Amino acid sequence: QKMTVKAVKMPCAAPNVYTKVPDGGWGWTIAFAFFFVEALTYGIIKSFGIFFNDLMESFDETNSRISWIISICVFVQTFTAPLSTVLSNRFGHRFVVMAGGVLISTGMVTASFARTVVDMYVTIGVISGLGYCLSFLPTVTILSQYFDKRRSLVTAVASTGECFAVFSFAPAITALKEQIGWRYSLLSVGVLQLSIVVCGSLLRPIVIKEQEEVKAQPPEEPVETKYMLENEQTRTSIESIDSGVEITTSPSNVPGNTKAEPKSEEPKEHVQILAENNSTPPEPKTKLLDFSVMRDYSFICYAFFGLFATLGFFAPSLYIIPLSLSLGIGKDHSAYILSAMAIAEVFGRISAGWVLNKQPIRKIYIELICVVLLSVALFAFPLASEFWGLMTCSIFFGFMLGTVAGTHIPLLAEDDVVGIAKMSSAAGVYVFIQSLAGLAGPPIAGVLVDTTQNYSSAFYSCAAGMVLGAVFLSLVRPCKVGLCHRQQQRAEESAAKVVPDLPEDFIEMDIGKAENSGKGCDSV
Repeated sequence: QKMTVKAVKMPCAAPNVYTKVPDGGWGWTIAFAFFFVEALTYGIIKSFGIFFNDLMESFDETNSRISWIISICVFVQTFTAPLSTVLSNRFGHRFVVMAGGVLISTGMVTASFARTVVDMYVTIGVISGLGYCLSFLPTVTILSQYFDKRRSLVTAVASTGECFAVFSFAPAITALKEQIGWRYSLLSVGVLQLSIVVCGSLLRPIVIKEQEEVKAQPPEEPVETKYMLENEQTRTSIESIDSGVEITTSPSNVPGNTKAEPKSEEPKEHVQILAENNSTPPEPKTKLLDFSVMRDYSFICYAFFGLFATLGFFAPSLYIIPLSLSLGIGKDHSAYILSAMAIAEVFGRISAGWVLNKQPIRKIYIELICVVLLSVALFAFPLASEFWGLMTCSIFFGFMLGTVAGTHIPLLAEDDVVGIAKMSSAAGVYVFIQSLAGLAGPPIAGVLVDTTQNYSSAFYSCAAGMVLGAVFLSLVRPCKVGLCHRQQQRAEESAAKVVPDLPEDFIEMDIGKAENSGKGCDSV
């Protein structure tokens, strides 16, 4: 009764119980929340370059030292992904996302009062970076649990929040900065990010109860009692033949079973209550972080794909404007190239979600095709020599980047990788592995540019990483199929070992006994 009262008072706090994945329902509200979480996390990170020149002037620092603010932030965000998974499994997705929103807002607001760049490393890099991890990963994980057939499409459309945020936040923050300065603008952004707490409060947990539990209700006919009576009849009839006495198995002649039919309902109720009580505590079965995914060869290949592919995500956004300026293209036209890339990314995310939403399709192969085309786009950048060439490469790259960036994490829920049951732990480990490339990617590209004095080397290095990612992605499906075959063989071998252990002569002894008794009766 207390639980029902709580559910009435706090409808958003009660979990949603379904017999199967709803593919909608409250999931649409979570998709709406994920759109804004994406906008207030990755959208702000991508728009942070607006403050670069102001921070360089205020702190009298170089561009490289200021750029470490975002590098540390992205590294902390991805490196602490397993912590996000552990906290989500322990305290629930809602609480973790709300706590992440508080951390993000606290870091941004505190950064507006920073006096040195080291203060920015701590406030935005560490505090807000941890908040970004706690907010983003649990939201995309619980969104995947609410959808099955529409999962790819809904996740892809909801993930466009960061693209729309770049469009809206960049000009808005620029105009606000001219009016009140960069410190108060950063303070306003921090206050705006506090709305992630509201988005987190909408994340109602989901519970999938199989229909077998519904069928476990007491049936109209006591089948078990009937089976026991038939067993008793068979036993008494065989024993009665031995003694030569005819015994009728009416209720009056079976003392132990006469009241078994009416009494069997009470033990059944007790059995059902015990079964329900024993099935309610899932705590022993729930692992805070399931590292068994690391024994899955298909997941290992997919994790290596994420590691190398992440190297190819940074070069265009960081070096497209310096590359265009080195080719003699003006600053305004360079900004148009970056904007076109962001617009194309929106269409890429939506298109990938629509294609992957088609039912008779192997999604891992579609992802592989997109990664290969993304590698081609990276190799094409150094070949461009004027504005329209770079514009074409940027649009093509943005579209293909959207197809991969919006789907590579939700694809963990597919059976070809780990499946929805291990999605939470797999996402934490996967993003953690990505953090290594996220931290090393920009410095490696920077070293190559400084060594060769050519921005094309950064694109070539990222293209090489993307090709390696495509190789590992192509191995995911074969590894999964091979693992399934091995498990099936082990199951067959174990079944073959169990069968000989059964007492085969048990039934033969009873039948022989019955036959001998029958012969004795005939002779009598």
